[in-house]
Amino acid sequence: MGRNAAAPTSDARVADAKPGNWVDRLAPGSLKPYLELGRFDRPIGYWLLLWPCWWSVALAAREVPDGWRFAVGGGNGWPDPVLLALFYIGAVAMRAAGCAYNDIVDRDIDGAVERTALRPLPSGRISVARAVSFGTLMALLGLAVLATFNGLAIMLGVASLGIVALYPHMKRVTHYPQLALGLAFNWGALMGWAALTGELGPAPVALYLAGIAWTLGYDTIYAHQDKEDDLLVGVKSMAIRLGSATRPWLAVFYAAATAGILAAGWLADTGVPFYAVMSLVAAQFAWQVIDIDIASPEDCLNKFRSNHLLGAVVFLAIAAGGVF
Repeated sequence: MGRNAAAPTSDARVADAKPGNWVDRLAPGSLKPYLELGRFDRPIGYWLLLWPCWWSVALAAREVPDGWRFAVGGGNGWPDPVLLALFYIGAVAMRAAGCAYNDIVDRDIDGAVERTALRPLPSGRISVARAVSFGTLMALLGLAVLATFNGLAIMLGVASLGIVALYPHMKRVTHYPQLALGLAFNWGALMGWAALTGELGPAPVALYLAGIAWTLGYDTIYAHQDKEDDLLVGVKSMAIRLGSATRPWLAVFYAAATAGILAAGWLADTGVPFYAVMSLVAAQFAWQVIDIDIASPEDCLNKFRSNHLLGAVVFLAIAAGGVF
């Protein structure tokens, strides 16, 4: 287990980073610990944070008010590219800041878990003080992006910080830390709509609830990689709680996510192409449920990563429904 892991070297790679990723290949040695701390070698995390933002921007595209300052032909159903770019920068920055904060809080636990023992903090390749500085810098970049939005979106962004701060502590007190992650990671489903329209409504709320259900599914799959080590160090997860009942619960979570996305599209009056493309989303969810092997860390990681493609297909569905 993690306590018996070999001592890290400067070339050590965290277990769930893909071999040959750009950080390993291109980054200077002095920057690698910081880039690994921010998970730049594992972009799946910021994509899962970003997709609900982009879904929401696409969902609200037909609601663009007159004179919208970022609009590139606003009101015709096309997602605004400038707003998409701002959310991309914000998601990358805030995910990096959140990872730094998470690793500072969890550094002792991470050192006892095989998959995370080589992260920069538990392996000693970076100090807590430098991790704090890095996280602060990333948070300031995220706040700079937030400052370009309207008042409601700014208030929503600030409100999300409380959930983000609580998340790393939840696995110590509950078997449902995935719920806290879902609340935090899908906040963009509210912010995208608010940033574009200056208000909220039933459609983004439905999208937010759908995203939470989606996160309950994919992060439970992810947690199955660590369940043995988690039991040893005394932390909790839905993977431990659900155990062999994971498959039927995944079906429930993913059915709820599909229903919520469909409801959001209906409430926003999206066109027929939305429903056609959503059939691919339902099929991908079904594949995850049917094919998952919760006893295989490798399969769990692959199924988890497949949700990046799923997020892209949902975005395509919403964008197609808005344009046509």
